[in-house]
Amino acid sequence: MALVTMQNFNFSYPETDQPALQDVSLTLFPGSFNVLFGKSGSGKTTLLRQFKPVLAPHGQVSGEIFFADQPLNQLALRQEASQIGFVLQNPDNQIVTDKVWHELAFGLESLGYDTPTIRLRVAEMASYFGIQHWFEKDVKELSGGQKQLLNLASVMVLHPQLLILDEPTSQLDPIAASDFLETLQKINREIGTTILLTEHRLQDVLPMADQVLLMDQGKLIAAASPREIGQQLQKSQGDLFVAMPAPMQIAAQFTPDQLPLTVREGRNWLTNLSLTPLAKQVEQPRKITEAMIELKDVWFRYDRSEADVIKGLSLQVAKGEFFAIVGGNGTGKSTSLSLISRIRQPYRGKIKLGGRPLRKYSEQELYRNFLGVLPQNPQSLFVKKTVLEDLYEVIDGPKEKKSAAYQAQMQKEQAVQGIVELTQLIHLVQRHPYDLSGGEQQRLALAKVLLMRPQILLLDEPTKGLDDFYKRQLGEILCQLKAQGVTILMVSHDVEFVAEFADSCGLFFNGNVVSSKSAQDFFAGNSFYTTAANRMARTYFPDAVTVKDVIECLKTQEIS
Repeated sequence: MALVTMQNFNFSYPETDQPALQDVSLTLFPGSFNVLFGKSGSGKTTLLRQFKPVLAPHGQVSGEIFFADQPLNQLALRQEASQIGFVLQNPDNQIVTDKVWHELAFGLESLGYDTPTIRLRVAEMASYFGIQHWFEKDVKELSGGQKQLLNLASVMVLHPQLLILDEPTSQLDPIAASDFLETLQKINREIGTTILLTEHRLQDVLPMADQVLLMDQGKLIAAASPREIGQQLQKSQGDLFVAMPAPMQIAAQFTPDQLPLTVREGRNWLTNLSLTPLAKQVEQPRKITEAMIELKDVWFRYDRSEADVIKGLSLQVAKGEFFAIVGGNGTGKSTSLSLISRIRQPYRGKIKLGGRPLRKYSEQELYRNFLGVLPQNPQSLFVKKTVLEDLYEVIDGPKEKKSAAYQAQMQKEQAVQGIVELTQLIHLVQRHPYDLSGGEQQRLALAKVLLMRPQILLLDEPTKGLDDFYKRQLGEILCQLKAQGVTILMVSHDVEFVAEFADSCGLFFNGNVVSSKSAQDFFAGNSFYTTAANRMARTYFPDAVTVKDVIECLKTQEIS
């Protein structure tokens, strides 16, 4: 018997011609682990929210959804709240109280459970999720990973039959994300909770899945096991195959009938090829002839009574260099960007941009055609009612069409048209920015920043919410900017993206950059902060860190 059934479901947002969901039919069985994936804007989040009526967007609906053989729209609010759990993408958006223990108890209190039951369930969930060590803490003291784990525990304390998660690890570092996904697998395996998950980290999550659901332009185009989906995409030779795990992408180039799914399977596949191991190359030190960004012995704390967040940070980024910072949640990465962009002031140390002290720049000099900043929350840049208006806002909006003003307006229209095409926003220009998907909002925010033509570009988690397909295009855009002399400093949890596109990389730990190397040397020497391709192939090709690197190394060997 199915737990959830969707039959011929259609949904359209108000005042739109194109439906967001078209004739979707699917089945989720009790105790199954289901992964939904597709390009950004393909309808994944819209689909997920249909299974939680209180979160379902307003619009025109047709078709049916059944939950435990009962029409979903006929569920009592109490039954929906307890039986269908939903974890959002941003950990802060779901937390409603100030203390960890109260957050765990809040849902049960809202449903009117008695005190002994609440205490028992809270104690049980805190122990199960390992929360007892920070049970009394204020929520604001938690890291991003801890907040997301708290959100998960706060939902699970209600004992839901169906757990829905929308990009739950998008703001977590690789280690915290891996821990979170392992916890999900534990819940599915040990408690039997049915899981429906959207996730761009398919590398980690596909091996856990029983069923993979593939969305494209509002349609469900495939539903099968992970390996079957991989085989279908490989045979179709479409761009969707780039989202598959690294071992599968590598093997598809040589043995299309054998597609390993995990790193372990990938290692076994390599072993069976009888390869000749390559020697590790000597590391090449970074050379900086002209520093565009300089920090020297920088210290910062948010309050005099609190501990330092940035501790003696010294860093140099060369002109035209693409430098990426990786590290755990709460280590100070985003804070360092706020210091460089002068949003916050250090209490000790020096910061220079372009060889000039940061404090000597006027507001106009700093933020107009010199320094561009893409914040972690793209919505903080949106101020207009449509995408097009928001883009024109950057260049002072449309002017009257007379003489020189007309020529200036034409140039602005050309600039906006070019950036719209570059960031693939053509079909979204009349949409409200808040109606876009997470990935589409990231692209709009990037478009606004690029319209300013900055010489220095600061990016805080630019790939958050982006699918693998657009990530490649983003990487190519950044490489084009670098070729034009733009200096890029990026904070990211996306090690695969950093390994493929960044020139150099540093590990942020305890308020400082503890290591700074070329991206290849950095990832080739790490065990956890490295790529799946490197973990799979390092025994034979220690310097290979991307899928492309491993494939090139394999091409030098005689593979039978």
